[in-house]
Amino acid sequence: MDFLDYAFMQRALLAAVLVGITAPAVGIYLVQRRQALMGDGIGHVAMTGVGLGFLLTWSPVWMATLVSVLGAVLMELIRWYGKTRGDIALAMLFYGGMAGGVMFINLAPTGSNANLTSYLFGSLSTVSQSDVTAICVLAAFVVLVTLGLRRQLFAVSQDEEFARVTGLPVRVLNLLTAVTAAVTVTVAMRVVGLLLVSALMVVPVAAAQQIARSFAATFVIAVAIGVSVTIGGTVTSYYQDVPPGATIVLLTIGAFIALTALAAPLARRRARARAAADGATDPGDCTIPGSRRAADEVGV
Repeated sequence: MDFLDYAFMQRALLAAVLVGITAPAVGIYLVQRRQALMGDGIGHVAMTGVGLGFLLTWSPVWMATLVSVLGAVLMELIRWYGKTRGDIALAMLFYGGMAGGVMFINLAPTGSNANLTSYLFGSLSTVSQSDVTAICVLAAFVVLVTLGLRRQLFAVSQDEEFARVTGLPVRVLNLLTAVTAAVTVTVAMRVVGLLLVSALMVVPVAAAQQIARSFAATFVIAVAIGVSVTIGGTVTSYYQDVPPGATIVLLTIGAFIALTALAAPLARRRARARAAADGATDPGDCTIPGSRRAADEVGV
């Protein structure tokens, strides 16, 4: 535990824990909406914000947040109105964001490709106190949204038409999900990097789905995986001198493989337990097949 004696490692671990919480918390809604690669697209747009931050000598984290939010809103508008040309517009947005980031950071007097690389792939050792402050504020916003509005966001993610019929403001909630995803990308870019952040938003959720039976359980397990791999990757990068972002992503994929291997025997055990319970249950007390599972799914 000697790494805790160093201030830069204390900051790195705090940032890693916050990212481990926020990335899966947002990612679970993106997976439900079949927008697993949205984080990757926002990461490309955020590069322009990082470059502008260096060019204007302003905080790259806050500038990336602003640009990412604008990009996420534009992505939602394209999704609503883009129709046949939507894919082309999104492609131009993503690649334009990447090109803009490279151009601005090279025009900046204090910018360099080394600076850009630390944001592309993460650099925990260079996380400053101001970065930690920004990450804490942004992470608090993400947690408040993903937990406070979990029922509404779940409903919209599952079925937009049904949510609209029930009176939910679907477009507002979709925009809020996009904005929250953009904020999460900027929270995570100092830990895993803009090019790898999407993996930390999606893979823990996919891993949790292998063994979880409800949305709430998936949420909790995904966050637990996120925190575990970010802490594990941070500590491993300190002792082994390996890139933290890549280490964290590889640990996340390893967790997915392990839980996938456990899923089949666990499913068989549940099936045997269910069959035994059904055999011991009085016919008069039987419930409609699948009703309990459905209740679990919506009981978020």
